[in-house]
Amino acid sequence: MKILVTGAVGFIGSHTAERLQSLGHQVIGIDNFSPYYSETLKKLNEKALGEKGISVIKKDLRDQDLADSLPKDIDYIFHFAAQPGISKTSTFEDYFSNNIIGTKNLIDYALQLTNLKMVVNIATSSIYGLEATFPESVAPKPASHYGVTKLAAEQLILQKSREKQFKACSLRLYSVIGPRERPEKMYTKLIACGFNNEAFPLYEGSATHLRSFTYVGDIVDGIVSVINNEDAVDGEIINLGTEVEHTTQEGIEAVETVIGKTIQINHVEARAGDQLRTKANIDKAKKLLNYNPQTTLLEGVKKQVEWYEANFL
Repeated sequence: MKILVTGAVGFIGSHTAERLQSLGHQVIGIDNFSPYYSETLKKLNEKALGEKGISVIKKDLRDQDLADSLPKDIDYIFHFAAQPGISKTSTFEDYFSNNIIGTKNLIDYALQLTNLKMVVNIATSSIYGLEATFPESVAPKPASHYGVTKLAAEQLILQKSREKQFKACSLRLYSVIGPRERPEKMYTKLIACGFNNEAFPLYEGSATHLRSFTYVGDIVDGIVSVINNEDAVDGEIINLGTEVEHTTQEGIEAVETVIGKTIQINHVEARAGDQLRTKANIDKAKKLLNYNPQTTLLEGVKKQVEWYEANFL
């Protein structure tokens, strides 16, 4: 199949694009190379994709001429592109335009595709709110502009499934870690601080926060398994993550164990909208996708440290 991956040079998008290519599909990426974080990592990911034969179109989903830049014979869309995370440097307009307007433009493009089998929206546990321990049937209570706009994007895509205009599903991901994680995210920053003898900025009270830290390879397992399951997952919201919880403090200790040194901690003001607990309820994913994440926290951290050492030391 011919597959379009939006946000293809990002963390999870790049891993998914590579996996899809390895499964024998023809993958085309699109990314706007947003300056939200350094282009160095994005260029590194683009180079890795290129070595696998995956081309990336530099284009913004918010552009009005989006459809003119993309092929019309696409069978599948995996939609990762978004204004990510909770950041003081991101305005509401950033979240709104990227996550809602960009998604609406992608939908308009998808409606032109005669071969389209499914649109897979990549969502987030932040949709649930400050606590994300629930099955997909629970009403969401997002507590950040990120969560609110990702919920809106999810519903825009699922609306088209309800209208029978194309098949679609939405996958809510939980606390993904591993190689290529963004530089401002917890594990990449921890690893960098450890190797560079810098203090890690720990948000006040967050050491006891609980997370379903899920290795990116396990997440990609779930994402690609929707292929050939279109009828079963059409219109569905599905959680992907591990059922195993760890505190932020345990995450810090895992990195310290792998790199063999204690990381200095600098306590900083708590972040508004930060989740207190995430624990993936994956009963639905097990049933529909035979989903079974296996990578332990320590195994995932080891792979991420190896990637960091290979590319940044």
